[in-house]
Amino acid sequence: MAIWLNKDSKVIVQGMTGATGMKHTKLMLGDGTNVVGGVNPRKAGQTVDFDGTEVPVFGTVKEAIEKTGADVSVIFVPEKFTKDAVVEAIDAEIPLAVVITEGIAVHDSAAFWAYAGKKGNKTRIIGPNCPGIITPGQSNVGIIPGDITKPGRIGLVSKSGTLTYQMMYELRDIGFSTAVGIGGDPIIGTTHIDALKAFQDDPDTDLIVMIGEIGGDAEERAAAFIKENVTKPVVGYVAGFTAPEGKTMGHAGAIVSGSSGTAQAKKEALEAAGVQVGKTPTETAKLARAILAG
Repeated sequence: MAIWLNKDSKVIVQGMTGATGMKHTKLMLGDGTNVVGGVNPRKAGQTVDFDGTEVPVFGTVKEAIEKTGADVSVIFVPEKFTKDAVVEAIDAEIPLAVVITEGIAVHDSAAFWAYAGKKGNKTRIIGPNCPGIITPGQSNVGIIPGDITKPGRIGLVSKSGTLTYQMMYELRDIGFSTAVGIGGDPIIGTTHIDALKAFQDDPDTDLIVMIGEIGGDAEERAAAFIKENVTKPVVGYVAGFTAPEGKTMGHAGAIVSGSSGTAQAKKEALEAAGVQVGKTPTETAKLARAILAG
């Protein structure tokens, strides 16, 4: 089992023929991802050779779905075109759209997030400004290195790409059911709560690791959800204990105003919900290891 992505997922790449899209399509194929097509209106009808694997290019997402049965799109288009690319994926009703692009204007993210809702939320959006999603040994969609862990029974949801990779490496001997990088922008599609619910419902996930960071109240809301709805053990880490007040740190959403959004406030909210919170990623990994060891 896994959440949202498995070996049967058929993946298309919007922006596959650009430099970043080409690089990561090759890596995704190397990880066993079933990439069935790319989308570029200017190169429709062409094919791209990835070390002997011929991947066709379609003019639209709708055509790609009709010809291949694709159910996942990963988006590598430049930020000024991203909103249109996501709207196209939503119009085509693809079940999952993973938006890797960073630097997207907040009003663009707000627009496609609202559009997905208006269309009935038939398309789950992960991102933007995220590393993607990986179900080790089955499929890898985005930019998460595929060789730093193995299949296992830990579910991981993280705002930070770098900390996603570190946690996967720290617990590589145990392995992961699925790891989801949700991104750290002020407006994102899939939230901590969405992933927590999915991992709670997944019979092959035994423990959940949740990584947050300063700014906003997503972690506090996740803590409230955990308290009411999650029976599996959850361990957490919150990045940004040393961040100065009022300064944006790394992600656009990582800004602290007064006591709201601080790492300490988030840590306290999570601990009040029964979540063990590490002071560092390594300590968080040790907490997860201790729980699984019984």
